[in-house]
Amino acid sequence: MSASTPPWISSDEVFARVDYGAAVRAIQRDLLAGLDPAADFDRGILDLKNGQLLLMPTESPEFVGVKIASVAPNNPAIGRQRIQGIYVLMDAETLSPVALLDGSALTTLRTPAVSAAAADLLAPAVIENLVVFGSGPQAWGHIQALRSIRSIGEVTIVARNQERSDQLMARIEATGLAACVGTADDVRDAQMIVCATTAREPLFDGLLVPDDSCTIAVGSHEPDARELPSALVARGQIVVEDATVALREAGDLIIPIGEGLALADSLVSMRQIIVRETEVDRTRPRIFKSSGMSWEDLTIAAEVYKTGRGGKTQRLPFSRAWATR
Repeated sequence: MSASTPPWISSDEVFARVDYGAAVRAIQRDLLAGLDPAADFDRGILDLKNGQLLLMPTESPEFVGVKIASVAPNNPAIGRQRIQGIYVLMDAETLSPVALLDGSALTTLRTPAVSAAAADLLAPAVIENLVVFGSGPQAWGHIQALRSIRSIGEVTIVARNQERSDQLMARIEATGLAACVGTADDVRDAQMIVCATTAREPLFDGLLVPDDSCTIAVGSHEPDARELPSALVARGQIVVEDATVALREAGDLIIPIGEGLALADSLVSMRQIIVRETEVDRTRPRIFKSSGMSWEDLTIAAEVYKTGRGGKTQRLPFSRAWATR
């Protein structure tokens, strides 16, 4: 490898350097330090013959980064990952590449970390039953991330593929946590619900969800697809990464708003919750809808890079130009 060739950080190395708990703390730290998701660059979503190509650029005072990710819905049927990608991390001053990271691993780490960073404030103090819709990498990642912020009594898996459900259940039980395979009606006893599927229609009855609960939805970033029922959205306090992004990409919210069951101006940003500008409403269900944003990848990529170099991970103060872009 020449001196000018940036190092490759593999999937295994990403997770070896930064675990879910550290990733959650990094997301919270940067938001508390002044990062404003509303100032992030828009990501590009290009429709292709066999899926989508996502281009996700952003910058901080220390780094510039871009993730190039592909979403290929037919890949699991041929034994390939549905989401693949690569992340290019650059020095902010010189714009020289300093590292290349496995994009799939980065996504698998940062998405649950963002969810758990928000759920840390939104979820009940006691989680006796966590219901997870889905059986893929994001389902497993969310279980691990949520265990970094709460003690969980049992995990109930609800998924279409029985074999994968059983495999996930066994994987959970191997960590010492109780698990079972259930049905959509199990949300009636859940304090936490995670939706991490490729579904395009609601997964459960929104009227069954308890008032003191937190629901996370991460499966869709398309305006005509959703996992959440309108009845739940109508009841809940809705928290998003950024309202503009959610109203452009999140069918979970766009559809019920179009039905007149929710108001666009009622959306609360996760930054407002984490810096405590807005109080959590514990009289009704809390909902965190994530679409995925570029700043999240950069926060975790920088954490992975700096941890591997043995340096401090305290981020520099955010510049006015970046915070108000």
